[in-house]
Amino acid sequence: MSPVLFPLILGKRTDKEFVMTTDKNIFTDNFGIPVDDDQNSISAGDSGPVLMQDVHLVVTGKATRQKYTHPNDDFVQAGYLYRKAMTDKDREHLIGNIVGHLGGAQKRIQLRQTTLFYKADPDYGRRVANGLMLDMKEVDRLANLSHEERAKVAA
Repeated sequence: MSPVLFPLILGKRTDKEFVMTTDKNIFTDNFGIPVDDDQNSISAGDSGPVLMQDVHLVVTGKATRQKYTHPNDDFVQAGYLYRKAMTDKDREHLIGNIVGHLGGAQKRIQLRQTTLFYKADPDYGRRVANGLMLDMKEVDRLANLSHEERAKVAA
């Protein structure tokens, strides 16, 4: 990790607070304690990294594991990005880039990937399928299979 990134991670940096040794490429805090290069604003502060064993949770009532019931899946965020965050021009460029890069791939790879785009957003998948000249009925069929079934069919 570059020392330049420390201001973003820790909010401030002076040469006295963080030192990168030249021989081992290790970051340390102002007390010489090593700071992993994967620390973020939650896990590293002025005193260095916070370890999970240092975190104590106070719980009142019943604490158990619960089944995750949020409707998110692997495709919700990608679909939202495609539909809501991108402009028409952004979507046009995205489709063009994908078609350009997948155009030389094997058909089974094209089908598997286009199916994932279709699961994120039907328009997204249709536009990629049209650009690659794939059969939309096959893309739709694959989209309705489980991940395991889809991997076997399009292997």
